[in-house]
Amino acid sequence: MGRVAERAGVSVRTLHHYDEIGLVRPSARTPAGYRAYAPGDVERLREVLAYRRLGFGLREIAELIGDPSTDAVAHLRRLRGLLLERRDRAAAMVAAIDRELAARAKGLNVTPEEQLEMLGVRLYDAIGGAYTATRRTEPRIAAQIWDALGDAQTVLNVGAGTGSYEPADRDVTAVEPSAVMRGQRPAGSAPCVAAAAENLPFEDRSFDVAMAVSTVHHWEDPIAGLREMRRVARRVVVLTFDTDEPGWQDRFWLTRDYLPEFAAVLAQFPSLAGMADAIGARAEPVPIPWDCADGLFEAYWRRPGAYLEDHVRRAMSVWTRVGAQTEQRAVRSLSEDLDSGRWAERNSDLVDLAAADLGLRLLVV
Repeated sequence: MGRVAERAGVSVRTLHHYDEIGLVRPSARTPAGYRAYAPGDVERLREVLAYRRLGFGLREIAELIGDPSTDAVAHLRRLRGLLLERRDRAAAMVAAIDRELAARAKGLNVTPEEQLEMLGVRLYDAIGGAYTATRRTEPRIAAQIWDALGDAQTVLNVGAGTGSYEPADRDVTAVEPSAVMRGQRPAGSAPCVAAAAENLPFEDRSFDVAMAVSTVHHWEDPIAGLREMRRVARRVVVLTFDTDEPGWQDRFWLTRDYLPEFAAVLAQFPSLAGMADAIGARAEPVPIPWDCADGLFEAYWRRPGAYLEDHVRRAMSVWTRVGAQTEQRAVRSLSEDLDSGRWAERNSDLVDLAAADLGLRLLVV
């Protein structure tokens, strides 16, 4: 074990921990009875360490390498893709910084707006690069959305992102303002138009239904965007968030105990009743399953360690909005409470819940 630890660049204590939690268990023994790593064990350790250095948590790694349908080649291809994505994002950031340095060297004034634009931190683009790692369709939420679509054949997906929740059995047209998001849509996905929700480039009643999933809070004018959806479609289905209930931020332990700033993030967000009235919709609760596959903000309500992982947070707009200092404080506090057992003590009632109502709502017209 000591020799493997030295070659892998980790401590023997780390290897003992991996063994204890069943992540990498040495399957061989020396003549003296000491644990030893067989070739297959070393291959598994390599995968664990590679994912770990990309920022994945141990539970997520266990799920990834425990997938019986994924072999060593598939893991290498996945790792390669993640590394290339990280390289490309870093290269784009360096290029943006170089442009700003050149502008400053010439004595040109750089406004705050230009600084943000140069670095590509408009919210859609800032979180877009991380979407492919954690944001995907959650089948149980998708079933509720698709049921609300009814018998619609032509569907407009507004703020479509990378295409999650687009029904495969309908004629879908997507609208997405972010080039980063559009660039990550998989091959063969629905055609995507570069436009904003507030100004949809379609005639009245062009679609059977217009849908929008976890995007309204990004829009410049949510009410205007919802009315545009109502204009271009006969029906509307929108997954959004309810801030009408008094003390709504206390529904979720993360905003209650670690991120009270979340309330300020949504301070200007329209009320659920106001959005419903704007398009004549009814609201349905959308429970979040404990093992939600879509890494939205509330997804890990029963898996708190996920919020310590940088790549998980990068796909959530909330962290970009509250700022780095607030994020670091919240993560540090949560980490301390997980280590001390304080989190588990405060939230013992969650252990046996299969799903939780944390404010997600489906507006249906």
